[in-house]
Amino acid sequence: MSTPKSDKTPDVVVHGNARNFRQEIVAGKHNLVADEPVGAGGSDAGPDPYDYLMMALGTCTSMTVGLYARRKQFPLDHVTVSLWRSRIYAKDCEECETTEGMLDRIDVEVELTGPLSGEQHAKLMEIAGKCPVHRTLTSEINIRLRAAQKSSSQ
Repeated sequence: MSTPKSDKTPDVVVHGNARNFRQEIVAGKHNLVADEPVGAGGSDAGPDPYDYLMMALGTCTSMTVGLYARRKQFPLDHVTVSLWRSRIYAKDCEECETTEGMLDRIDVEVELTGPLSGEQHAKLMEIAGKCPVHRTLTSEINIRLRAAQKSSSQ
C-alpha cells in the first residue's frame, strides 16, 4: 500500500550525490553538512550521523535542565553535557531488555554548576533524563519509509 506524499513542508531535507558521503542538510532556515571521517571513506566535512544524534540528545538535555531551573528559580549557572557512544554485548547490560547480540549505548554525563542545594541538584539530574529527545530515543519509534512520488516535471 502506497502512502501519498504529504502536502506539509518537511522539517528536514537531506540531499547529496551518490559519489561520496557528504550530505547537505536544510532544517528550516539552517544549512548544515554531514559527512563521514576520512578513515571511513568520507572527507570529514561535518559531523557524522551519530554525532548529530548525540548532539540532539545533549542539546535537548541541556535545554530541558536549563528551562526547569529557570522556571523553579534554581541558582544554576551552567550545564555541560558530555556524551559517548559505544556498542556493547547485550548480556553485559543488566538493565536492558535485549539479552542477545550487540546494542548501542550512549553514556551521558551532566555537569551542573552553581550554588545548588543537594535536593536541587538531584531534581535537575532527574529532569535531565526526561528531555523530549531522551524520551523519543527510549520509546518505540515508528519510522515510515516510502519512495518519493515523481512529479510530472522530472
